[in-house]
Amino acid sequence: MLIIKIWTAYVLDLIFGDPQNIIHPVQIIGKLISFGEKILLKEKYKFFAGIILNLTVLSVTYGVNYIIFRSAKNSGIFAIIEIYLMYTIFSVNSLAREGNRVYGILKEGNIEKARKDLSYLVSRDTGTMDEKMIIRSTMETISENTVDGIVAPMFYMFIGGLPLGMTYKAINTLDSMVGYKNEKYMEFGKFSAKVDDVANFIPARITGIFIIIASFILHYDYKYSFKIFFRDRKNHSSPNSAHAEASVAGALGVQFGGRVSYFGKETEKPTIGDKIKDFELEDIKKNIKIMYVTSFLSLVIFSLIFGIISLI
Repeated sequence: MLIIKIWTAYVLDLIFGDPQNIIHPVQIIGKLISFGEKILLKEKYKFFAGIILNLTVLSVTYGVNYIIFRSAKNSGIFAIIEIYLMYTIFSVNSLAREGNRVYGILKEGNIEKARKDLSYLVSRDTGTMDEKMIIRSTMETISENTVDGIVAPMFYMFIGGLPLGMTYKAINTLDSMVGYKNEKYMEFGKFSAKVDDVANFIPARITGIFIIIASFILHYDYKYSFKIFFRDRKNHSSPNSAHAEASVAGALGVQFGGRVSYFGKETEKPTIGDKIKDFELEDIKKNIKIMYVTSFLSLVIFSLIFGIISLI
């Protein structure tokens, strides 16, 4: 039954994408984090205050969704609510939509609008980016978010249903809101950042492997994808971010990383992949295809694995 619900949620996401006119559960999680931050960030011992925030948000998220999960076993209404919430966890449609939007704007030649739209997707400075840097940043975002927007939440839903899937989204949201390495959040967000690293450890590596298989299916350079994955998957300050990027970079013959600006400060990130060719506009489309095939592969393989386990 769980597998059927996850498939249903996945298909709903493909069709509708993130709900636009109904409050999103991640927004509620975000409001809970902001409320807790206002209270706890004032504390003297910021690291321990950050732990309290993290554990409180995760406990509330798991508890509320566990009640819905249990109620869904005896109630059709709660079963519908459960599937709806599972559907909101996926980001396949929204990732493709945002990538296609930047692609379309660049195809029209509107660099300024492309910079502005990209600024909604990434935390880096986009104001002075040229076309190739916009393409690179879009692809890095799609590749990295294939892990935390698709494969990781799917992985945790197969393990623990809606409660664990939504708790993963809370982990991810905490990291995105307080996990910054700056003066304000260095201590307060350290625990949340580490929890996110642990939660993504297995899914990031699985995603890298699935992208190689997706590259084979799509007739991209899967052999080079395999090579770059094992060579460059640790070329990042995060222990998880480079795995998916390395596989994509190898498959498409491009090089991620290099010069980038965050909050007005330029940084030279480690490179991922070899610069076999310059970034081309169509690479965004290819990246989106990889993301789609990777998501479906994950769904099929997880269904087979967890289906067999449930029969043992």
